Amino acid sequence: MPIAMSPSPSLTRPRILFLGDSIQYCPDIYKRLQSQFDFVHPPLSDRHRPAFLQHLRDGTWGDFQAIMRPSWHNGGEMGKWDEELIRLLPPGVKVSASAGAGYDWVDVACLANHGILYCNGANASTEAVGDMALYHIISVFRHTTASLLAARSLSPAHFLTAHHDIPSQSRNPRSHTLGIVGLGNIGMCAARKAHTAFGMNIIYHDIVRKSLEQEAAVGAIFYANLDDMLRQTDCLLLATPSNFSGRPFLTTDIIALLPRGARFVNVARGSLVDEEALANALDSGHLSAAGLDVHAAEPNVSERLARMPNVTMTCHNGGGVVETNIGFEQLAMENVERVLRGEEALTPVNGHPTGREKQMMNGGVMGVGNGQQTQEMNGNGHGMNGMG
Repeated sequence: MPIAMSPSPSLTRPRILFLGDSIQYCPDIYKRLQSQFDFVHPPLSDRHRPAFLQHLRDGTWGDFQAIMRPSWHNGGEMGKWDEELIRLLPPGVKVSASAGAGYDWVDVACLANHGILYCNGANASTEAVGDMALYHIISVFRHTTASLLAARSLSPAHFLTAHHDIPSQSRNPRSHTLGIVGLGNIGMCAARKAHTAFGMNIIYHDIVRKSLEQEAAVGAIFYANLDDMLRQTDCLLLATPSNFSGRPFLTTDIIALLPRGARFVNVARGSLVDEEALANALDSGHLSAAGLDVHAAEPNVSERLARMPNVTMTCHNGGGVVETNIGFEQLAMENVERVLRGEEALTPVNGHPTGREKQMMNGGVMGVGNGQQTQEMNGNGHGMNGMG
């Protein structure tokens, strides 16, 4: 099988394993990298897991020093990057840079143990996912999915039922409390939008507290204890990374701490939610509505939740805008370039980790608190290799 290589490869130049389709948005940056490094670009048939692992065993692609996956749409056909795969990488690999803010599909601790820095697409999708969070927040307060379905039914009776019944169940978000689990880039962006546009009160729980200036900018109040925050929450927004085990954060015990009638929005990872527990809470009325951009078994969604008119669903489109794709390409290429040139990476995940990064590398879910429901979560769930 022919392997696409850079023009005029040099044995003295670092080599990059390019996973995925060709560069679409940032050709000038790619040309700059081609002037410094050699590329090996496996076709799709070589990227499926059995073939990919065999090529690594056989040394088909030589001693490459970097791995670059600039698009979240493709390049992840080999599935999870776990010990089985990572141990087959050449010993000289220094960095793996990928599109996507989430990294629940890669064992970043294992990469670190092999001396490989992992860089994600942090910040590229922040604005888009923050917007999607706002969409779901308004949907759970105003029951827009039930109204939309009634209008599209073309039934005057359904229209009139929605017109008369939905107002008695709906509330303005203003002055309600948005409790955020994980006030990272995306959580902070969503907090800013909800506070500014809707006048919501912001409370949050995270491993690392924001500065007083950052809190003041969105009127946020920090809760060191997750349980205490949940009891004060009118709408719970999940904006924390997942981990490598797939054990959920939102369980029956966590839901029980929320006030009756609270709402739930997830723009993080579907693996963080016990969807049966969520459906039970919606059926019982303990939760009044839910908004889900991500799902536990993507591309499949829960049939039970899909049948509920008080659940808004989108297809993991949180970061799905052109601007995000541009940012992913740019970050993947520039992270690889900087590391191979001996410079600091722009978005390192597992290099010289601080508290937040250590928690994730050790299998914890960011935002899991210190109270009764604190869990040690080892490892990582994997739906689609998404952008959010």
